Amino acid sequence: MGTLEETNPSYWVATSPETAFPRYGGAGETVDVAVVGGGITGLAIAHSLKRAGLRVAVLEANRVASGVTGYTTAKVSSLHGLTYARLAKSLGEDGAAVYAGANQQAIELVAGWVGELAIECDFERLPAFTYTESVEGSSDIEAEVAAAQAAGLAAELVEGDIGLPWPVAAAVRLDDQAQFHPRRYCIGLAQAIDGDGSFVFEQTRVTDVDQGDPCVVTTEHGELRADHVVLATQLPFLDRGGFFAKTHPERSYALSARLEGPAPAGMYLSSDSPTRSVRPIRAGGDEVILGGEGHKTGQDDDTEQRYRVLEEWARERFDVRSIDHRWSAQDYMPVDEVPYIGKLTRTSPNVHVATGFKKWGMTHAHVAAMILTDEIVGLHSPFASLYDAHRGTPVSGAKPLVKENLNVAKRFLGDRVSAMRARSIDHLSAGQAGVFTLGGKRVAAYRDDEGALQCVSATCTHLGCLVAWNTAERTWDCPCHGSRFGCDGRVINGPAVDDLEPVVIDDPIAEED
Repeated sequence: MGTLEETNPSYWVATSPETAFPRYGGAGETVDVAVVGGGITGLAIAHSLKRAGLRVAVLEANRVASGVTGYTTAKVSSLHGLTYARLAKSLGEDGAAVYAGANQQAIELVAGWVGELAIECDFERLPAFTYTESVEGSSDIEAEVAAAQAAGLAAELVEGDIGLPWPVAAAVRLDDQAQFHPRRYCIGLAQAIDGDGSFVFEQTRVTDVDQGDPCVVTTEHGELRADHVVLATQLPFLDRGGFFAKTHPERSYALSARLEGPAPAGMYLSSDSPTRSVRPIRAGGDEVILGGEGHKTGQDDDTEQRYRVLEEWARERFDVRSIDHRWSAQDYMPVDEVPYIGKLTRTSPNVHVATGFKKWGMTHAHVAAMILTDEIVGLHSPFASLYDAHRGTPVSGAKPLVKENLNVAKRFLGDRVSAMRARSIDHLSAGQAGVFTLGGKRVAAYRDDEGALQCVSATCTHLGCLVAWNTAERTWDCPCHGSRFGCDGRVINGPAVDDLEPVVIDDPIAEED
């Protein structure tokens, strides 16, 4: 597939066809809307806009749905853990009801497009559960049921069997939710977008957007003009809206397993810590996707052990025949539990953004499609106010906002001290990596399995934090704002746009050889 996440390809990537949409040719194309990012968010927005009669161009740096969209657990649900009780407390019952209504409508939008476009993506309706195994956690479940019901959802309190092979104390149940194969779904959307004056361009990285009339979108292959631009790149690579300061990145882990018997017949998420996610690949089958082990990006010294812990839990709880795939993904967590969807800044009427989906991108991608289509064509969206990208932070979100930015400052300064104290580069064995200070420069060094040394600048090209080694994916990850780079310095995930610069050093081990 050419995806940059190939160290641990997901089930979705392994079981979907390759795509071959062209690179942008740099001919100065003009469209109504340029959508930057070819994941589920960008494709849902572009498809919605094309349905509204606009000419669109999707610009994807890699292949469509080969990034985070291809590395999700792919639950299409309005039940987002213990969300509604917190929303009711911070935003009131009306705010929680708007959130519920937006996500429910998003599910129906997905179902409608699957049917209309005849997309073969294993879309099926299943109940969703948020559960606790502890008696102490039951009160939180009960509060969530009450808040979800007040928000207009047909949530039920269940005590006892919910279809898992272990007992639970209590659970929220919400019927008529859905799951699907996210990459096959996205390929179906991409095929529907491309043509009739609209385009899907792959392997076309956008490096800048100049707001104007029209906007000028600069890619590595040339410029494109558009009346409107939508940034659908997880976190916008343009820093003008300051969203890097209002969100923080987290990674999560998943694996697919084949069981000796049938997989549980619903979609499950624990409210206990550590969080665990369960869903069948297809209802009635013997394959299951299990997830969990979330942590802040770049802030775990041994991410490889996350897979080991998850596999140990899987074998403890299920009769596992085989572990077939394992993968990880990343998303951005908003300080007040609600994604940011709207204009990039208050003074940028033609540049729009969708970010901070807090690991529920399957529905929120379509919420973004509804809101931004209305915004661009000049209609009022009933969801726009709640998701306003420039809303004030409620009191409940002020403390997390301060905490996360203090964490960034700590990483910015503390990691530099650690780099100064690090052992010399010649201590690296095959497969190991580290950040070192050499000649006054911070260097990220990785010795591959053949013993060859690869060195790049350790300074993230976004805002200058030092990157950290991800042992599971063999990538350099920024612990401040979540940019990720290959071991050779190539950008995998923004907000960084530029690669890490290569560094040439004398390799004492190679010299000994």
